[in-house]
Amino acid sequence: MKFADFVSRDAIKAELTAEDKEGVIREMVQSLKDASQIDADEQESIVKAILKREELGSTGIGRGVAVPHTKHPSVDHLVGTVAVSSEGVNFNSLDGEKVQLFFLLISPPDRPGDHLRALENISRQLRNDTFCKFLKQSGTGEEIQQLLDEADNNQFVS
Repeated sequence: MKFADFVSRDAIKAELTAEDKEGVIREMVQSLKDASQIDADEQESIVKAILKREELGSTGIGRGVAVPHTKHPSVDHLVGTVAVSSEGVNFNSLDGEKVQLFFLLISPPDRPGDHLRALENISRQLRNDTFCKFLKQSGTGEEIQQLLDEADNNQFVS
């Protein structure tokens, strides 16, 4: 699975304004709503589902990266977005570091394979230090999209 299969170009956020975990999740879900990827009347339910998933354990996986995600019946296909925080946000990461790179995923409950393949792709790409460094330095949604396209084309192979 590639980023192009699930990342909504119109929902990418090059600079988050949120300063805490819930704020980041709300801002990213809002960007998916604004990009018409989720229904407005499901927005709060999706935020709550992601926050409930965070209660099980932080999706801040370390090295400045978090992958908040949930399964939700309101979506009929995998949707996601990417956001960057230049300052970093305390996300209760496993390594205790602030998070700068966020990949948010929402998938239908009946498509667990897609959900897992997307998580695998994200984690594989994020193990590449060059990819992460360029993402953190990107200043626009277009630059982020270009990096995702390059990753999809295996230009960051470790």
